[in-house]
Amino acid sequence: MKWWKLDKNQMKTEESANKAKQDEQPFQSKDEITGNLTADLNLIRKEIGHNADVKFREFQMGTTGIRTAIIFIEGLANEDVINNHILIDFMSVSSKETDHPLKNSFLKEYIKNQALSVCGLMEVRTLNDITSGVMFGSIAILVDGIEEVFLVEATKSKTRNIDEPPTESLVRGPRVGFIENLKDNTALLRRHGKDQNLTIVSSQVGERSKKELVIIYMKDLVDPHLLEEVKQRINKIKMDDIHDSSYIEQLIEDNFISPFPQVQSTERPDRVMAALMEGRVALLLDGSPFALIVPVTFHMMLQSPEDYYERWMAATLIRLLRYFSAFIALFGPSLYIAFTSFHPGLIPTKLIFSIAANREGVPFPPLIEALIMEVSIEVLREAGLRLPKPIGQSIGIVGGLVVGEAAVQAGIVSPIMVIVVAVTAISSFTLPQYNIGIALRILRFASMFFASVFGLYGVVLFFLVLCTHLVRLKSFGIPYVSPAASFRLTDWKDFMIRLPLFLMKRRPKLLYPKDSVRKR
Repeated sequence: MKWWKLDKNQMKTEESANKAKQDEQPFQSKDEITGNLTADLNLIRKEIGHNADVKFREFQMGTTGIRTAIIFIEGLANEDVINNHILIDFMSVSSKETDHPLKNSFLKEYIKNQALSVCGLMEVRTLNDITSGVMFGSIAILVDGIEEVFLVEATKSKTRNIDEPPTESLVRGPRVGFIENLKDNTALLRRHGKDQNLTIVSSQVGERSKKELVIIYMKDLVDPHLLEEVKQRINKIKMDDIHDSSYIEQLIEDNFISPFPQVQSTERPDRVMAALMEGRVALLLDGSPFALIVPVTFHMMLQSPEDYYERWMAATLIRLLRYFSAFIALFGPSLYIAFTSFHPGLIPTKLIFSIAANREGVPFPPLIEALIMEVSIEVLREAGLRLPKPIGQSIGIVGGLVVGEAAVQAGIVSPIMVIVVAVTAISSFTLPQYNIGIALRILRFASMFFASVFGLYGVVLFFLVLCTHLVRLKSFGIPYVSPAASFRLTDWKDFMIRLPLFLMKRRPKLLYPKDSVRKR
């Protein structure tokens, strides 16, 4: 009974808190516009008039004598549209053009169809819709006697040029990448893939600061169950503000504990179009240059768009090299620790003598030696990213050389350990996706501890645990290690190797596309 009372009191407290929170939320008034310009302006001023950048401009509609007002955010609304279209259009209206027995209804239709020479016109009646539209950059037009308010979408935004993505540069391929403007990004996709089945569905995310999010897919290819799952996960997002698409990525992934990314992020339109043509779904958020692709598999993280721009033999060789580099980036230091600490008999005699001679005088065991160098490399890598580009590159190169040479001269680490850590770091740079590199860097430390305790058996044990996790991991219901498990032989044509394009006639079966045959 006491627990029941406690739960009941707690429910009342939560209801009161939720009610208070709703009362405190801005822009929640449901008051409707009356058509009386003075009263409506006072209502809007009471709601948002305290903001210094909100501007109110009252004037008369030409020779009609009808009072009119516009409301906009200075610096956010396009002033060219205000001066050259709205003000000029309204101030040139004559009384003869608006003379009609049904004056108000006729005037509204006249403004919509003849007076305003702008696109993106919308009618609203509630205070919440008006204030929200103005705060997002629209221009509100109020006319005395008309109960509807016209919202003109004329947001002015400064965007950077469309250049090659710095994180996904290619030797051969398109030199364009997404920017922070959503409309420019969707236009890039439209120009890249001129297909009438390319569908872009808009929605909003963010409870307080709303941002536009678009879901992009090929309606004749995508699996309806996958599309519905994506929409459901997006609808469940409840946050005040979504600053970047990385927020969306973290909120819709399947397993937040896994170090592996379950959503692919990219700045390249060609990568997005290639994913859409396979039956995947892409997400674009206004204000973010990174598109999200779902579902994703592990082998996608080791692929580059350049694999399809080069001939199949060169692409296959480079792809196999990436898999080998990923293995070195994950197990390089741990294998060194296991062999030198537990299994020196497996190392060739001359090599083990050389390693032993170089380690003479080093006061630390191989694990501590490896940790010192790995942590130093990570610190230098992070410093190089945060510093300005010209300085950051110098710090990364010079710092690594100086720290490595000084550590060897001081007898803290052996030269062979510097070589192992350097090869491991260089191998991690070959991975096309930055987030998969972070995952392997995290797991590298875990594999080092396994190797320091159990030797080579620990490395094998860690590998089996990692494989078990990958086999169980899914991305939007798709096995993360597909097509390796579950096994689909036809999908192996574009897995670890890349066969000639004319042999890849079918789309991946794991996505269950409506049309499984590629058009040639």
